[in-house]
This record gives sequence, structure tokens and C-alpha cells, in this order.
Amino acid sequence: MSGIFEFLSDVIAGELDIYVVTFALVSAMVILLFLSFPMVVPLAVGALIGLVHFSGIDTGVIIQQMVTGISPNALIAVPMFILAADIMTRGHTAHNLLGLIEAFVGHRRGGLPITTCISCTLFGSVSGSTQATVVSVGQIMRPKLLQAGYKDSFVMALIINASDIAFLIPPSIGLILYGTLANTSVGELFIAGIGPGIVLAILFSTYCYAYSVYHADTIALVEKTSWSEKFQSIKKALLPLGFPALIVGGIYSGAVTPTEAASFSVLYAIIVECFIYRELDHRDVIDAALSTGLITAVVFILVGMGQAFSWYISFEQIPQELLAPLNLEDASKEYVLFVIALAFFVGCMFVDSLVVLVILTPIFVPIIGDVGLDPVLVGVMITLQMAIGSATPPFGCDIFTAIAIFNKPYLEVIRGTLPFILILFFMSALLIFFPEIALLLRDLAFGD
Repeated sequence: MSGIFEFLSDVIAGELDIYVVTFALVSAMVILLFLSFPMVVPLAVGALIGLVHFSGIDTGVIIQQMVTGISPNALIAVPMFILAADIMTRGHTAHNLLGLIEAFVGHRRGGLPITTCISCTLFGSVSGSTQATVVSVGQIMRPKLLQAGYKDSFVMALIINASDIAFLIPPSIGLILYGTLANTSVGELFIAGIGPGIVLAILFSTYCYAYSVYHADTIALVEKTSWSEKFQSIKKALLPLGFPALIVGGIYSGAVTPTEAASFSVLYAIIVECFIYRELDHRDVIDAALSTGLITAVVFILVGMGQAFSWYISFEQIPQELLAPLNLEDASKEYVLFVIALAFFVGCMFVDSLVVLVILTPIFVPIIGDVGLDPVLVGVMITLQMAIGSATPPFGCDIFTAIAIFNKPYLEVIRGTLPFILILFFMSALLIFFPEIALLLRDLAFGD
């Protein structure tokens, strides 16, 4: 008991001991989170406690580091891609992409859930957001799946987890932020995310087919479309498919940088939705811009404050001391990648994935260099864990998005998620032992 009182007295006295500082910071942040403060407040308070109470450093460092955190040019792409995605989400893009896939595979056994998986993959190349994919694809496909006889627990789990693919397929906000934090090429990260995204779509589609075969007696097949209808669906989807072609093709060919691709994508979205489809007018574009400004402000405040907090714990070498018992510097690449994946997965289960990204990435970057891991591979693995965390209980953001749009209770939404989570874990294992899944296209594109 005396040891506990001595430890607490060290906390109060501001004793600069790694475990004392860690306990104080974590305790303060957890208490603030349980009191429902937005995540930026615990980050700011944690940084202030460390700087003032334990280290006696001028608090002006917080402002300096916040500015540093949001200064990289690569971050310009973030609001651009968000705006382009918002414009196309408000228009006909989702319907046309879904119509194309359903026309070719919807009538087959497992066709509707497979359509959902492939649609999430393609829509991910438009939105780059799991939550936007849940809303756009889910609202269209859920009624069709229920009408065909699929259980609602399976349908909601499918939509929530298939939307994870959107986080891997470019443009991905997670990949952009990781590239900024780890000083890694965003273009290489974009190309490297395509392989795992496609493999994950295949794994989900395989499970959907097996599920449909097992429940064949209760699931109806959709009427087969004619070749005329197929041709019409191709015609309608050509313009939406130009969006990923612009981004991936432009970066792959070296014609544009990710930031330039982001700016072109905004112009492309406006032309398609406002002048060709004529689905939106100038008021919709203004609304999308205002929404983008709000989202970007939230993201950049989190990134800036996360940079300040990360700077302090790195300055005091807290991560190095805490990770020392794991002996990561002398460990195998597979073991280090596993530790990184586990840390990000657990963190993203409880805290917003972008916050976990800005806090943990600077901790692991030096270790990545020491063991010779490819930072692009690590970025894809981290982004995959962020996607898994967004769909995993207890606090995955996609779960709460589904609760809101489907008007279903929490336990009912998560009931069917276990098979999909196991598939996502299997995908993580594949990346650890077969990194070529992510790196092959990158090497072909950039000649590494």
C-alpha cells in the first residue's frame, strides 16, 4: 500500500519518471474521454500536463508543433478528395456503379452480396471513406438484400465490413496522413493499397458465395438482365469509373502527383454531377464545400494536436522506454509488423482511427527504419488496422453510422460481424507473410 502512495506522490510532485508520466497522461486522457470531451481536449490536456507539470517546457511549443503538424504540402490533398467525394456522393455516382456490377453478377448465386463487396471497392475509389461507403452503398443495397431473403444481421455486417475496403483503395485519407507523418510517398502508398483491397474484396465475395449456397433454400435469385440492359449500365458507369482512372492512372503513369490528382478530381466531380448528369446545382456544391470545411477543420485540429502530443512523448523518449522490453530492434520483420498491427488494431477499437494514427505512427517510425521494414508496407498494414477498428466493437465508427442510417440497436448491428472480422484478421496475416500483395504493384509502378 505504501508503494501506491509513493507512486501517487511522485505523480503529484511531477517526478520525471517514465512510468509516472505515462500513468498521469493516460489517466487524465481516459477520465476526459469518459466525461465525453472531444478527443482534441484529452490530447491537449495530456500535452499540457507533460510540458508544464513534469518537464517545465514553455507551452508555446504546442502551437509550434500544431502548425508543424498541418504544414506538409501532401495534406492539401485531404480537403480536395473529401470535397470531390462529397459532390459525387450527393449525385448519381453510387447508383451507376452499383447498377453496373449488379447487371453482370446480381443474378448469380450470391450475386447481391458480391455486388455489395465490389461496389464498396469501386465506391472506395470515389469516396476514400468507410462511413460514406456505409451510407451510400448501404442505403441502396440493404433493401435489395432483405427482399432477396438475406438475414438482416448478415446484411448489416456485410455493409459495415465491406466498407473497410474503401480505406485501402485510393484515395484514402488514412494513407495520405500516414505518408505525411512517416515522410513516405503518398503516390506509392496509393498504388500499394490496391492489391490488398482487391484481395480483401475477393475474400469477402468468397464468403458471401458460401453463405448464399448454405442458405440457398431461403434466398431468391434476382432476374437476369438482358445484354441491352448490361450495355446501358456500362454506358451509365463510364463517367464514375473515370474518377478512379484519373487518380490511379494519373499517379501510376507519373503524369500527376496525388495533390494534383485531388484538385483534378474536384473539377471532374463538378463537371460530371453538375453539367453532365445535371443532378446537382451550385447550391449543392456550396453545401458540399461547407461540409468539407467542417470535416477538414476537425481532421486538421486532431492532426495538429496529435503532433504536439507525439512531440512531447518523443521528446521524453517515453515510447522507446515502454517498448524496450519487447526488444523490437533485434526482432524479425514479421514480429515487428505483428506488434504494429496489434497496437493499431487495439487503439482503433477504442479511439478515433485518425487520432491513433497521429499518436502511434511517430512512435514506430524509428523502429521501422531500424529493422529494415518497407514503410509503404507498414502504411498499408496500419491503414488496414484502422479500417478493421472502424468496424469492430465496441466503438467502431462504422457501427454507429449503421445504427443511425438503419435505425437498428447496437447488438443487432454487430451480431453478424464475427466471420468478417476473422477474414480481416486473415488478410492482416497475409500481408505479414506475403508483403508482395501490397508491394508488387508499387514496384511495377515506381521501378523499385
